[in-house]
Amino acid sequence: MNRILVVRNDKIGDFMLAWPSFAMLKASLPECRVAALVPKYTADLARLCPWIDDVIIDPTKTAPKSKRKALVEEIRGYGFDASINLFSTTYNALLVWKAGIPYRLAPATKLAQVFYTRRITQRRSKSAKPESEYNQDLVRSFLADRKRSVVEVQQPYLRFSQGQLESQRQKLAEQLSIRVDTPWVFVHAGSGGSANNLSLEQYAALISGLPAHCDVVLTAGPGEEENAKKLRGIAEEKGRHTVLYDKNDGLVDFTAAIACAGLFIAGSTGPLHIAGALDVPTVGFFPRRRSSTPLRWKPLNSDGRHLAFCPPEGGGSEGETDMGRIDIQGALAEINPWASPFL
Repeated sequence: MNRILVVRNDKIGDFMLAWPSFAMLKASLPECRVAALVPKYTADLARLCPWIDDVIIDPTKTAPKSKRKALVEEIRGYGFDASINLFSTTYNALLVWKAGIPYRLAPATKLAQVFYTRRITQRRSKSAKPESEYNQDLVRSFLADRKRSVVEVQQPYLRFSQGQLESQRQKLAEQLSIRVDTPWVFVHAGSGGSANNLSLEQYAALISGLPAHCDVVLTAGPGEEENAKKLRGIAEEKGRHTVLYDKNDGLVDFTAAIACAGLFIAGSTGPLHIAGALDVPTVGFFPRRRSSTPLRWKPLNSDGRHLAFCPPEGGGSEGETDMGRIDIQGALAEINPWASPFL
């Protein structure tokens, strides 16, 4: 049996964009056993993934030396035949090298590449394709080395049963005092510090222009509750009632809640990419800067179920990241007719 370690130990959004890679790997090599190295905060999502057999928790490079050494020994104990570092840093490269994994594949980036046995040039900084495609290219290279054909897996990459969705929807309706038989639009105004985002005033203008028959649910992760409350107040001043969903029973519960949405609106954040993996229709707001473009961080939605906006061309480097240049009324003119089949 091939034992393969896949490393994607950064943020939630980055990890979700690796799901097609896990799916491709397991579908193409069904006899293999796949382990994922992830930080603690994405571990519950990793356990949801049907193509991951084992989850290894990374204490991260800031952990005490004893814990980092223990991680190397844990990895060594699995007896991996191969590792695929979807995310390459010196820390990650040293982990798989010290663990003695014989085949070590990663992007050819900087000094870290000397610790791998197999490297492919990607130049992700050019953002010529979605991050999910860069990840899958590594798996395709691995399969080519194994002389195995590639099996593609289609969306959605994350599913809940109909019974789970009905139960979750009823739970949310009672918790938030909203109608169970009405379309729900989730709006996540938090950024997680990963990218520029719309202002609360822009979000409020957007919310006030959404179809009146929908219930608007404002979501918030840890540390984002106060901003969500402020957004709710601004939206109320504009005459649009919203409800605040800032308490849940953990990341899996929050993910199941997202699966109940008819539409999910956010900046380039982890929750947006969870929604994309579920194939819940998404609207995303992105900077124009090359490393953060709508193309590079495109969610995993199937065709026709994602709409992206970014600042208009011009304005130099500052203009590329000035989200205030996005015309909300113009965006609404696109969003509402596009979203009507989903709501």
